[in-house]
Amino acid sequence: MSDRDGKFEGDDPFVIARRWLAEAEAAEVNDPNAIALATVDSDGLPNVRMVLLKEIEDNAFVFYTNYESAKANEIEGAGKAAFVMHWKSMRRQIRVRGLVTREEGEQADAYYASRSLKSRLGAWASKQSRPLEGRSELMAEVAKMTARHGMNPPRPAFWGGYRINPVEIEFWADGAFRLHDRFVWRRQQVGSTWSVTRLSP
Repeated sequence: MSDRDGKFEGDDPFVIARRWLAEAEAAEVNDPNAIALATVDSDGLPNVRMVLLKEIEDNAFVFYTNYESAKANEIEGAGKAAFVMHWKSMRRQIRVRGLVTREEGEQADAYYASRSLKSRLGAWASKQSRPLEGRSELMAEVAKMTARHGMNPPRPAFWGGYRINPVEIEFWADGAFRLHDRFVWRRQQVGSTWSVTRLSP
């Protein structure tokens, strides 16, 4: 019997990740696709914030944001990022580290178009991560963007996706007496063969 039976079973970490996320969608009350995204600034100082993961592809994890935000500036500077996805009710988590590229083509257009009208206009109105005098200033900008773009705003050039292509993925599950199960998938570079190692808790 394999040491990775049950919840850890499989030869493709992206298939396992999609399976865990699907199970979380049935168990978690709020935002089962929330990830704590970590980046570093130009001084190497870490930064972390919650964002929503929008897709697990065959070789990458995708989320969307404002390209002028602090997170985007840090991603563009380093070209790397990490995240953890934790499900308290399932007592599981996935950790990912990898290289980042933009998704600003048809896939980004399609996801933007799938969002609510208010969210699409909000993307136009928000100067993400920059100082804001008050909420009234933001709402005035939303009204201005509504008047300008109407009911079908196009995706702003400064808003789109990022694709994290991992070189490391760790699957963690809670164990009795804090003897947790951990398996890490590693590869030398994107596209190369994975090695899988069980880690001590």
